[in-house]
Amino acid sequence: MRHFIFIIIGLLFFTSCKVLTPERMLRTERSYEFSDLKNLEKVEEYRIAPNDEIFFQLYTNMGELLIDPLDPSASRQTRREVYLVEHDGKVKLPVLGRINIAGYTLREAEKMLEDEYSAYYNRPFAQLRVTNNRVTIFPGGRGGSSQVIYLENTNTTLFEALAMSGGITDGKAHRVKLIRGEPENPNVYLIDLSTIDGINNANLVLQSNDIIYVDPRERVPQRVVEQVSPYLSLATTLILIYTLIVN
Repeated sequence: MRHFIFIIIGLLFFTSCKVLTPERMLRTERSYEFSDLKNLEKVEEYRIAPNDEIFFQLYTNMGELLIDPLDPSASRQTRREVYLVEHDGKVKLPVLGRINIAGYTLREAEKMLEDEYSAYYNRPFAQLRVTNNRVTIFPGGRGGSSQVIYLENTNTTLFEALAMSGGITDGKAHRVKLIRGEPENPNVYLIDLSTIDGINNANLVLQSNDIIYVDPRERVPQRVVEQVSPYLSLATTLILIYTLIVN
C-alpha cells in the first residue's frame, strides 16, 4: 500500500503542470517569442477601435456659442449623439454617412470630421469622446480577481489599470502579459514590473479590448497537497478496511 501512495505522489510531480494548475489560462511555452516592446513605445495616445461608442458633438462657427457671454444657454450644435464604430472601423454619421474612423486619435478624428463637415457647415467645431473603452485584467491569484475595467481616462496607462483592479494579487510581477490585437493573431508582450526599470513599459497607453494577464504563482507544495489528499484519504480507508478484515 505504501508503494501505491508513493506512485501517486510521483505521478503528480512528473506530470504536466496542467494537473496542478488546471484553471490557469493563457499559458506560453518557454520558447514562445513575445512581441517586441519597442513597438509599444510608439503608441502615446488612445486610438479609436471597432466596437467603440463615441459621443459626438458638432457646432458651427468654431463653437462660439459654447462661450457666448450674452446667452450661455444658447446652443446651435447640429448633432449631439452616441455612435457605434462598426466592426470594419467605420461609423455612420449624419450627412457624411459611413466614414472610416478607426485608428485615429481623438484629436486626429476631430480634425478629420471638421474637414469633412466644412463642405456643409460654416467653420465646424467637433468634439469626440469614447464612452465604452475597456480592458480585461487578470491580476493573478486564484479566481474572483479578474475584472473588466471601463477606462474613464482616455489615455489610461498599464500602471493605472492595475491600480484600479487592486494591484497584482498573488501573481508574478516579472511576468505581466499584455495581449493586444485581433483574437486570431494577437500581439503578446511580456512586461517585467518587478524592478524600477519596468516603469517605462508600465506607462504605456492601453487600447480598447487589451487583455492584461499576470502569471499566477504556482504554489507547488500547496497544490501537491490538494491533489494528493483525496488519494491519501482513499489509501487510509483501504488500509483501515484491510486491517479490520485481517484482524
